[in-house]
Amino acid sequence: MTVSPSTVPDPNAPLLHLLLRARTQQLSLADLFQTAETLSAAGQTPAAVELYKTWIAFNDANPLLHLAYFNYAVSLSKAGDVAATLHALRAAVRLNPLFGQAHINLGRTLEDCGLIGQAVQQWRTFVDATAELSPDRINNRLLSLQHIGRVLEGTGQLEEAEAALWQAMELQPSRTEAAQHWISLRMRQCKWPVVTPSTHLTARHFMDAMSSMTIACYADDPLFHMAKAYRYCRQTVGRPDDLAAFERRPVRQKTGSGERLRVGYVSSDLRQHAVGFALSEVLELHDKANVEIFAYYCGDPAPIDPTQARIKEAVDHWRDIAGLSDIDAARQIAADEIDVLVDVNGYTKHARTKIFAYRPAPVIVNFCGYPGTMASPYHQYMIADATIVPPENEIYYTEKVLRIACNQPVDRKRAVSPRPSRADAGLPEDAFVFASFNGMQKITAPCFARWLAILTATPGSVLWLLVGDDSVNDRLRKMAEDAGIAPERLIFAGKTLNPDHLARIGLADLFLDTFPYGAHSTAADAITQGLPVLTIAGKSFASRFCASIVTAAGIPEMICTGPDEYVRKAVAFAHDPKSLAAVRESLQRQRETSALRDMPGLARRLEELFWQMQGDAERGETPVPDLRNLDIYYEIGAELAASGIEIEDDTAYRARYRAQLAALDDFAPLSPDARLWPAGQ
Repeated sequence: MTVSPSTVPDPNAPLLHLLLRARTQQLSLADLFQTAETLSAAGQTPAAVELYKTWIAFNDANPLLHLAYFNYAVSLSKAGDVAATLHALRAAVRLNPLFGQAHINLGRTLEDCGLIGQAVQQWRTFVDATAELSPDRINNRLLSLQHIGRVLEGTGQLEEAEAALWQAMELQPSRTEAAQHWISLRMRQCKWPVVTPSTHLTARHFMDAMSSMTIACYADDPLFHMAKAYRYCRQTVGRPDDLAAFERRPVRQKTGSGERLRVGYVSSDLRQHAVGFALSEVLELHDKANVEIFAYYCGDPAPIDPTQARIKEAVDHWRDIAGLSDIDAARQIAADEIDVLVDVNGYTKHARTKIFAYRPAPVIVNFCGYPGTMASPYHQYMIADATIVPPENEIYYTEKVLRIACNQPVDRKRAVSPRPSRADAGLPEDAFVFASFNGMQKITAPCFARWLAILTATPGSVLWLLVGDDSVNDRLRKMAEDAGIAPERLIFAGKTLNPDHLARIGLADLFLDTFPYGAHSTAADAITQGLPVLTIAGKSFASRFCASIVTAAGIPEMICTGPDEYVRKAVAFAHDPKSLAAVRESLQRQRETSALRDMPGLARRLEELFWQMQGDAERGETPVPDLRNLDIYYEIGAELAASGIEIEDDTAYRARYRAQLAALDDFAPLSPDARLWPAGQ
């Protein structure tokens, strides 16, 4: 096993040139590993051996010399030089007595030579040297490294945080907390590739570590997203230990005498937050003669902000359950005799999913806060729309899908400051301004490459992004410069108050969406300010949400089927501003009549759906979430997601899964499910 490289040098450099770089200490260790591996793969193992030998001779002060000796030994073993392999491995062990893999390989080599006693002694030496690494000490070391990473990230020392988390990951690869944090940190920093396997961490480790939200930024794979959510729910939420201590309430039978339906919204985001902004007007518009609204707030305690104050005024009952245990919160909901309980968090920050595990209401609904299926045993319904979940895509969701016109509520009362000038916003007056105000974590390498291609084809244009950390801004500008684009053509919008941000959005000419995790409320904000949005519709909830907003705004021509059309349309709009002006005019003409801004219609439709769910419950027809074979879909998805396919059509996508299902069924028959197995479905 070799130590994996982290950079990619020119593999075609002549050997003499490489040897000269090694002699003059101009060949980095990572470049050495990659070049030697490339030479070996090309059948030039002797050249790889010579390169290692020269590098070691002239770089003996390198603090990672033991790694060079280790990989040198691997190459020598491939070349059949057993004596030299033993010398190299012993050198690695002398340099780093705790280098476990060197001890292991040295013992295996001695064993292959028939020296069984020496092999056992070699392994025992390592075991004795690490005797003090008890489970408690390993766990404490792991926790310490994770805390170091968390604190350093909080203070803006991102590189140092990343290094600490990497150490934690390699210490216990099976523990996913550090890797989940590390992946998220790299996404925020636009460090690509995000997944960088090493000796101790495989691509599968990274797939397992990604959270349900993060995987949506990484792969447009709704079957894997569903299986990931199922796995997370089972492992992290699970079945409450004290479930028997909770008395579930039966369905309340409505008499038809004007009794109101009791609907509860549970969220940590009923405040100054995208979700709070989105739901404010909907909650105000609910027909209080038809439904009685309860709000269960589980977020951080904080002074009441204007949005939260408005929500409190809009609902019939406000319950702060942040300080309650899960079972006590469930008891409060049951005591309120809630008929339909809406989970507005999903698997997002501060979610209290265990409350729902008690089934405190007869009907539980996934809506608004989470872009995907909950894949839990207790979320029976999901509210979406026909663009996000067309009928043929219902197999990607465990809940029964009910539909509204558009899944993105908007607040038509949002405060917006007067629009500034382009100069005030730091934008050139006459340039074509492409913009994307999505978070940095949504930008992927292929996505950024498309943006650079668009800038290359539209001289004089600029790309306007939300500001990130200085290192991230510099990294993106450097990538642009390497692509032949002046770095000043990337302009970063500083942080500002929400009314001021909304005001400046319309200064841009065209919003470029990200993929696979597209804009949600950000797209609605852009369109509300008259800024056309160009998006790609994928297969998953997160990759189709923006297409839903664009459709609801009445400009479906802005939805692209793939990256080529996306680049072509963006370039065409920049070269023909009149065509874009027509889209803007269409947006303005439909502004107050579009489904996107029909909040009274949305409130009425939600109430219709809530009553439909109540009717199902009274008839004993509440749907049961379909969780069959999700462990199997997870195993397949983890492998396929790691392959790095960005975009493919539905037929090819499903065919890949069916092929893997067939192979597994051939080994051991699979139970049928309502998704892709049996293969004929």
